[in-house]
Amino acid sequence: MNVVSFEKNLRIAGLQKNSTVDFPGLLSAVVFFAGCNFRCYYCHNSAILDSAADGLPLLRVGEVMDFLDRRRGLLDGVVISGGEATLQQGLYAFAKNVKAMGYKVKLDTNGSRPETVASLLDGGLLDFVAVDYKAPFRMYGEVGGGPAAHEAAGRVLETFGLLRDAGVPYEIRVTMIPEITEKALAEMAESLPRLERFALQLYRPTGDDGRLRPVGDEEAGRGQPYTPTDLERLAKGIRYAQPNVTVR
Repeated sequence: MNVVSFEKNLRIAGLQKNSTVDFPGLLSAVVFFAGCNFRCYYCHNSAILDSAADGLPLLRVGEVMDFLDRRRGLLDGVVISGGEATLQQGLYAFAKNVKAMGYKVKLDTNGSRPETVASLLDGGLLDFVAVDYKAPFRMYGEVGGGPAAHEAAGRVLETFGLLRDAGVPYEIRVTMIPEITEKALAEMAESLPRLERFALQLYRPTGDDGRLRPVGDEEAGRGQPYTPTDLERLAKGIRYAQPNVTVR
């Protein structure tokens, strides 16, 4: 397969060769692209957020495409993830080649590049889209790591609008970090029309990124992350606005 035409415009930082959880209902491979315009403190892929970082190991695009070519008939789908994959200039060509192999394609995105999402949708290259809904839009700079995230809030809302009209299955998902209080979650749920898929997912602290939400006494160090039971209670509380909310 000739990938020279778009290889120089792609930076692939990782490949998960099979997954049963990343693409609903399908056995898939997950391709992680380097680089992101957000700096969320809780990102589990923080090592690949800076695409120009010295020493960041990258995979050859040709090797990834050859792997996918060999797995035809064994895998059902390919998940395009990151980092933020929509920053990649060669993403359209990559997705087109993957679709040509017969795969279903899912995009994981922060929603900050609606023009790229629109291009992929118009090309018939996406079969599922998952968008991370970081926080109430007024808090995007705080949660997303600075001015770039703050400025992207309006574009994220535009991406939500695109997906509602696209006819492609999609999911809006919220990682329940401590900054998202019950009141903030209600604000988020009410700011969008009713969605087919609205998911709350646990915040799982790793390393030194752990943050605690206040519980009772708000003295420093007293608190805990949300639990699965907490998320079930919070989901119940927003069903008036998002009746299809789920917890994972």
